[in-house]
Amino acid sequence: MMVEKYERDTMKVMLADDDADDRMFFEEALNATSIKHELALFEDGFALMDYFSDPECALPHILFLDLNMPGKSGIQCLEELRAIPRLRDMSIAIYSTSSADRDIEDTLGKGANIYIQKPSNFDKLRKVISHVLKTNWQFHMSGLNKETFFLNI
Repeated sequence: MMVEKYERDTMKVMLADDDADDRMFFEEALNATSIKHELALFEDGFALMDYFSDPECALPHILFLDLNMPGKSGIQCLEELRAIPRLRDMSIAIYSTSSADRDIEDTLGKGANIYIQKPSNFDKLRKVISHVLKTNWQFHMSGLNKETFFLNI
């Protein structure tokens, strides 16, 4: 699903994840929140970067980015996105099964806004998504460190 233009007063959310079940689980949890949203899904890093290669593409309020995707990983996408001047301030949430310190530190250093370990529980995922979508990222970034970067709900 590609979203060309977004409605006003609607959260623009994107998810790049190679696992179809994880995309469906995320979409169902997002739909279970009270937040008005539009969701664009990408099944790999190549499709995501192809979308952002268009300088006229609609930008999301937040991109949820799976870290461990085959072909073009989430970390590669993060580096490429942060190298594009018009995308430097885009909010990016790493969304991964990994809780390895190295992954957390690497993505913090490369400019992600938050690191979320994928919850396996539907209600927890709904709460995480709701929390992330209600965060003011410009304010949040001012005090960012490893402890505030890793979301633990």
